[in-house]
Amino acid sequence: QVQLVESGGGLVQPGGSLRLSCVASGTVFGLWAMGWYRQAPGKERELVGKISSTGDTTEYSESVKGRFTISRDNSGGTLYLQMNSLKPEDSAAYYCNRASPIPWPSWGQGTQVTVSS
Repeated sequence: QVQLVESGGGLVQPGGSLRLSCVASGTVFGLWAMGWYRQAPGKERELVGKISSTGDTTEYSESVKGRFTISRDNSGGTLYLQMNSLKPEDSAAYYCNRASPIPWPSWGQGTQVTVSS
């Protein structure tokens, strides 16, 4: 069974930065395109961005394009999300999961990001 463990969240002021990490186990990590998702209270979970299995290609939602960067270390089974110029509307619980074909049914506990002054 795939296990996903996210970390790196916290409280940051608007304009600040955070780097999230996600360690995946129970799968051959390098086979899959991976994504970062987020869910704010009262809202549906949304895909923030994704990266190809090799790391060559990334795509981002319009709301984070130019501010967030996804990267991965296939040898270590780790996915990263560098978040810069954070805004209050970025506050959410952040999760990693497979981006294609569909997310795995089991999700990690997520890591909370709060952007507030």
